[in-house]
Amino acid sequence: MPPRVRNLSRRTAIGAGIVAAALAGLFAPLPAPLIEAWYSRGLYPPLQRSLTAVSNLVPFALLDVAGIAALALWVAMVVRIARSMRAAPALATIASRLVVFTATSYLVFLAVWGLNYRRVPLEEKLEFDRALVTREAARTLGGAAIRIVNARYADAHAASPELAALVPPFDRAQRMLGADATARPGVSKRSLLGLYFRWAAIDGMTDPFFLEVIVNPDVLPIERPFVLAHEWAHLAGYADESEANFVAWLTCAGGDALSQYSGWLALYAHVSGGLPREDRRLLAEQLDPGVRQDLIAINARISRSAPVVRQAAQEVYDSYLKANRVERGVLSYDAVVRLVLGTRFDPSWTPRLRTRE
Repeated sequence: MPPRVRNLSRRTAIGAGIVAAALAGLFAPLPAPLIEAWYSRGLYPPLQRSLTAVSNLVPFALLDVAGIAALALWVAMVVRIARSMRAAPALATIASRLVVFTATSYLVFLAVWGLNYRRVPLEEKLEFDRALVTREAARTLGGAAIRIVNARYADAHAASPELAALVPPFDRAQRMLGADATARPGVSKRSLLGLYFRWAAIDGMTDPFFLEVIVNPDVLPIERPFVLAHEWAHLAGYADESEANFVAWLTCAGGDALSQYSGWLALYAHVSGGLPREDRRLLAEQLDPGVRQDLIAINARISRSAPVVRQAAQEVYDSYLKANRVERGVLSYDAVVRLVLGTRFDPSWTPRLRTRE
């Protein structure tokens, strides 16, 4: 067999193996306890601390650099193939390489962060009782949130956001949930995606390849602690959005006045959004005027997005979450209310964990 044909056969076999591995990773029924023990509590924590430590040293988003480099390489490759082949073989070659590239990217995604979607759900680790999730309990929780945001409003607005102030409560929140080792917080970065975030009303994201945190620059100071804590929760391996919201709320609830205000205001919005109109009205009447103005400002920020882009982004992300076995898709953001209501807490909002057998 000529060397050229032999090399082509080898590349084809390797590509087929990569695609097969990616399909296995996508569809194989991996046991959650095994993923929890072997990956989420085993391989992932030291990997996260190392990758985030490196990405924190760079002031720009590494995801931007990787995206630009990948695009440039793809353009160069397409041009080279198009010049060296007839149209039909060229298209087939480009398509096959795109499939292999996508499969490779997916395997890297799983190895670096994505397997956290397959870990044991937080509901199964906490003392969780579905019977506690009632409309009356939601109204009570909404009332508790209102009392706290009303009380913290003045101090929150007098404070200046400090990244370091959020780190100790973030560590405590992880320990509360049984973490053996805590995650390294990520520096808040801007990205070339900032304009897209504005149009799509996306508050932030966790880069699943370099484990860095990117935050929408339009996010208000009163929103930043909760948004940042949410992304840090993703870095800690809580891939599910409701679980990341739960960890973010726990973090903020144990922080300074600004953090508490940010966390409870976010939780109030989730609670209120899931109640009937009359219940929402009764709760809203209890808000102090300043808090109402903050909610109006947040809604005004979101309203500056582009409805078409926002809807498309939600549909794409919904499909992404469901592909990663998050059955509720984007609705999982609001599922944090169910998690808070159904969990039994000790004083100071310390969640009770189930006894490990």
